[in-house]
Amino acid sequence: MEEIEELVNGLRNQDHNYAYQCLKQLEEECGHSDTVYPYFDFFTEMLHDPNSYVRTRGIILIAANAKWDKENRIDEIIDELLMHVMDEKPVTARQCIKVLPQIAASKRLLAECIIDALETANPQRYKSSMQTLICKDIQNALESINCVQREI
Repeated sequence: MEEIEELVNGLRNQDHNYAYQCLKQLEEECGHSDTVYPYFDFFTEMLHDPNSYVRTRGIILIAANAKWDKENRIDEIIDELLMHVMDEKPVTARQCIKVLPQIAASKRLLAECIIDALETANPQRYKSSMQTLICKDIQNALESINCVQREI
C-alpha cells in the first residue's frame, strides 16, 4: 500500500514523464484490484487542479476505479466529472470523452447523464483543428455506450 501512496503522490509531480509513469502503473493496478480505490477523493480533487495534465490524470483514474465503486462515489461527483467533456483544454476534454464508456459500463445508471453530456457538448468552442477530433471522440464514445446499453 505504501508503493500505491507513492505513485498517487507522484501524479502531481512537476516531472510530467514521472507523473505519467505513476498514472500508468496505477491504471494497471486498477485493472486487477481495488487497492487504488481508497484514493478516490484525491483523484476527485485533481479535477479542479489548474494544470490540465493533473486534471486528466484524475479523470483517467476515476474511470479506472469505476468498476470498484461500490460506494457510488462517482454518482456523487458525476456532474463535476462531466464538466470536463468541454474542458478548457481540448486534450483534457478528449481524454475525458474517451474514458466515459468505461464509466458507463460499470455504472449503468449514469449512462443517460453521460449520453446527455456528450450529446449537448459544443466542440465549436475549440480551434477548428480540434473540432473534428472531438466530434469523432464523442461519436465513438456514444457508439460504445450504446453498445453496452444494448447488452443489458
